[in-house]
Amino acid sequence: MLIKDEPRKVLIIRFSALGDIAIAIPVIYSVCEAYPHIKFIMLTRKWSSYLFVERPRNLIVLGVDVKNEYKGVKGMTRLAKKMRKTYKVDAVADLHSVIRSWVIDAYMKSCRVRVARIDKGHKMKNKLIKGKIRRQLTTTHQRYVEVFNKLGLAFKENFEGFTKTETPILPPKADGETWVAVAPFSQHRSKEYPLKKMEVVIKQLLDYDPNLHILLFGGGSREKKLLKKVTDRYARTVSVAGIKHGFSDEFALLKQCDVMVSMDSANMHLASLTRTPVVSIWGGTHSYSGFFGWKQDPNNIVQLDYPCRPCSVFGQTQCRYGDYHCLTEIKPETIVNQVLHVLENKKKNG
Repeated sequence: MLIKDEPRKVLIIRFSALGDIAIAIPVIYSVCEAYPHIKFIMLTRKWSSYLFVERPRNLIVLGVDVKNEYKGVKGMTRLAKKMRKTYKVDAVADLHSVIRSWVIDAYMKSCRVRVARIDKGHKMKNKLIKGKIRRQLTTTHQRYVEVFNKLGLAFKENFEGFTKTETPILPPKADGETWVAVAPFSQHRSKEYPLKKMEVVIKQLLDYDPNLHILLFGGGSREKKLLKKVTDRYARTVSVAGIKHGFSDEFALLKQCDVMVSMDSANMHLASLTRTPVVSIWGGTHSYSGFFGWKQDPNNIVQLDYPCRPCSVFGQTQCRYGDYHCLTEIKPETIVNQVLHVLENKKKNG
């Protein structure tokens, strides 16, 4: 039932990055389910629009080209006008808060459209980086929830994760098999565990259980080549990066995995959307900044408690000591033991 001043058409904006959009999905799907009479229009990039599988009926996902078709202030203004005219938008949930979204926000405000924008908490994150505080900050997930709350849209989160398990790119998991997903890469060096050490993790896991299989995740030509070398060296490993697939296929595979080993990267967030437990490895960044996987167990974090951590929020900063010891000094056995702990708990709990 509609309440006074409740919006009817809500434009949601989040253009990037992959992990941030994945974090937003549980929030967006939940608010859509809570308000089935409201039309929600998700504005993102074309490649990220494919993340929105199994979506609610009242959610429209629009993938747009912000680098060419809607480039610059003029392009964003033209896009804003199109959104207003085509969808009769009467509220905006800006989950991005960058120059591109500000242009859309400004145009919508000029049309007396309500706009709620994310508070990224830069001041507190800077204090965390400088070592002035050392505690859990408001999560990105909660910051997204607050944006909708500002529009008068309170809701209970009811998203339970993606459910699809069928994909043609690999045979389904056989009875008695254990699948461990490994995503060894990250966009930044300060978030990436050394591949040679990750290979030790892979070997030890394969030696532990003859029914255990490793699925390697990555993207880009460099990562594909590196993962191909790993699969050439070890039986019962397969590089998903070397198989043409989409996000829907990737979610289906992750849903079948018993656990994932991941950096602080988008893969952690993709696995979270399938409710697959993640053993996450953290180096220059820290889960305290608010980018931990949705509903993941913090006990599965693998990290070393150095006073220089975190040195950045997103991992773009180079190690001040040059050796990235926060990562290189993590023993492969520590990661293996945590993976085995997750697998044992899963067996106990059925």
